[in-house]
Amino acid sequence: MRIPVIAGNWKMHTKSAEAISLTEGIKSGLKGIESKEVVLCPPYVYLSVVQEVLKGSSVRVGAQNGYFQPQGAFTGEISFTMLKDIGCACVIIGHSERRQIFKEDNDSINKKIKAALAVGLKPIFCVGELLEERQDNTTERVIRHQVEAGLDEISPDDFTKIIVAYEPVWAIGTGKNATPEQAQEVHLFIRKLLAHLSSEAIAKDVRIIYGGSVKPDNIDLLSAQEDIDGALVGGASLTAESFIKIVNGVNKR
Repeated sequence: MRIPVIAGNWKMHTKSAEAISLTEGIKSGLKGIESKEVVLCPPYVYLSVVQEVLKGSSVRVGAQNGYFQPQGAFTGEISFTMLKDIGCACVIIGHSERRQIFKEDNDSINKKIKAALAVGLKPIFCVGELLEERQDNTTERVIRHQVEAGLDEISPDDFTKIIVAYEPVWAIGTGKNATPEQAQEVHLFIRKLLAHLSSEAIAKDVRIIYGGSVKPDNIDLLSAQEDIDGALVGGASLTAESFIKIVNGVNKR
């Protein structure tokens, strides 16, 4: 059985006091949640603060990005070794904002996934198409290229250590959302692609989560889809009440 994953991506939001308050609210509201994997991904500077607040909780801490070199003269970068050292459980890799704004390509994303796996971090590997790509009916071609390039030279045995996040770029922060049927269609395509790259048994165990304007009022229909195993939540993770509702709304077999 695939354990659902709900990750809150705070992006470049919160100050220290806000991060503490938000974490305390989420921790309090999610007491006893053991059947789901919940992760908070605050900005780098608050990782240790959030980690401290979450002591004694099943909620884990994740990072929003990292650099594939373990150390060196890379001013401004944070290595996966460092993230692991301070207690991170996972790390978001290849988010569309990293791809679009910071021009990260598939090669660097592939290197990051390998580096994260090497130190025992769980990658949340993001893929997704632009609006014009969906309108041109090239969604599957785009997703195929991103998945194959991102997982290049990665052992199929490691696939189940990776969480794949399907985020249609046109639905991120726009208020628009893929219908549950549209999301399920792409999730199933990704699972079949993973089966082609590994085996049906391995692909069946890989968790594929959805991101893109996830809210308390749409999570139940999304998570009810056969191949949607949770959510990567952006704006709705910035208030404890909405994030808790999303976590509680993820109900899987």
